[in-house]
Amino acid sequence: MPVITTIEDLRVLAKKRVPRMFYDYADSGSWTESTYRANSEDFQKIKLRQRVAVNMENRSTATKMVGQTVKMPVCIAPVGLTGMQSADGEIKAAKAAEKFGIPFTLSTMSICSIEDIAEHTTAPFWFQLYMMRDREAMARMIGRCKVAKCSALVLTLDLQVIGQRHKDLKNKMRASVIPTLGNILNIATKPGWVLGMMGTRRHTFRNLVGHVKGVSDVSSLASWTNEQFDPTLNWDDVAWVKAQWGGKLILKGIMDVEDAKLAVASGADAIVVSNHGGRQLDGAPSSIEALPAIVAAVGDQIEVWMDGGIRSGQDVLKAWALGARGTMIGRAMVYGLGAMGEEGVSKVLEIIHKELDVTMAFCGHTQLTGVDRSILLPGTYPT
Repeated sequence: MPVITTIEDLRVLAKKRVPRMFYDYADSGSWTESTYRANSEDFQKIKLRQRVAVNMENRSTATKMVGQTVKMPVCIAPVGLTGMQSADGEIKAAKAAEKFGIPFTLSTMSICSIEDIAEHTTAPFWFQLYMMRDREAMARMIGRCKVAKCSALVLTLDLQVIGQRHKDLKNKMRASVIPTLGNILNIATKPGWVLGMMGTRRHTFRNLVGHVKGVSDVSSLASWTNEQFDPTLNWDDVAWVKAQWGGKLILKGIMDVEDAKLAVASGADAIVVSNHGGRQLDGAPSSIEALPAIVAAVGDQIEVWMDGGIRSGQDVLKAWALGARGTMIGRAMVYGLGAMGEEGVSKVLEIIHKELDVTMAFCGHTQLTGVDRSILLPGTYPT
C-alpha cells in the first residue's frame, strides 16, 4: 500500500481501483470542463499570509453548521451513485463522517437508501432532494426523511435539466447503470471492486425502486427518471418543500446574488454557493470566485456555504476567510471511498483537518472563528 499524504494520492489510487464508467461519472465536468477545472485552480491563486511568533497552542477548528456542532466546517456533499464507487459506499461514507464528527448528506440518486443509512448509523444525517414532477413521490420521500430523523434537508436547485457531460455520454451512463461491452471488459480488470459488489444486494437506486409508483426494477426506473427532473422548478416549489419538511432547509446551487436574495426571502436556513462541481453550466465562474459577492449581499442574513474544487484543508480555510461558514466535499470523499472504502473516507477527513489546523496556525490563529480575510494576501483573492 502506498503512503497516503494528500487527496491526490487517493484520487490516483481510486482511478486504478474503480471501473472507468463510475470513476468518470464522479471525476468529470460538462462540455469543455472549464468550470470543473476552475473550481480547483482558482483556489491555488489565493495566497496566504504567514505570521510568526504567535502562540499556536490550544487550536480548534470546531464550529456549527445550521446549529449542529462540527469538528470542522466541512460536511460530506451528496453524490449520486456513491455506492458504485465502492460496495455500500454511502453507508461507508456515513460511518466515516459520524466517527469524525461532521455531517453526511445522502443523495436522492444514491445506491443505499435513506433507511439503509438510518440502520447503520446513529448520528442524524442530512438528505439531498431533487425536485421531480411527481410531487406525491417527493412528499413520501420527505416523510421517510422524517421517520429516519434526518436533521436537515438539502434541496438542489441547479438540475432542472442535465448538463452535457461528455464522458458520461461516451460511457453510455444512464439511470439504468447497464454497462456496455467495453465497460464490462474494464470492470473485469477491477477484481477487488467486483468482489465487493458480489457481497452486497445494493446495486440500484434504492431511494426510488420500490418507493415510487410504477418503479419496480432497473428498466422502469430508467424510464421514470428520464421524465421526472422538473424543468418548471421555481420559488413556489421551494416554499412547498419547506412546508412539507418543516425542519432545517439548505438550498444548494446558488451562484448569483439575486438568487441568494430570493433564497433568503424563502426562509431557508443556509445556501450553498455551488456550480454542481462544474457538471452543469460550463463557462460559469468557479464557486470560490462567486462566493465573496454573495457573502457581501446576504451573509449577515443567512449561513453561506460553498462547494466545488476543495481538495485540501487550505481550501477550506480560504473559503472560510472569504465568508463561507461551511463547505461541502464531494469528489475528495469519492476518491477516498474508491481507493480504500470507509478507511479512505476517514483518511480524507484526517488529511483535510490536519491541513486546516496547521495552516490556520501558520496564519497566526488558534480559533477558526477568529479567522477572516486578513489571512489572505491582498490582490490574490476575489472580492
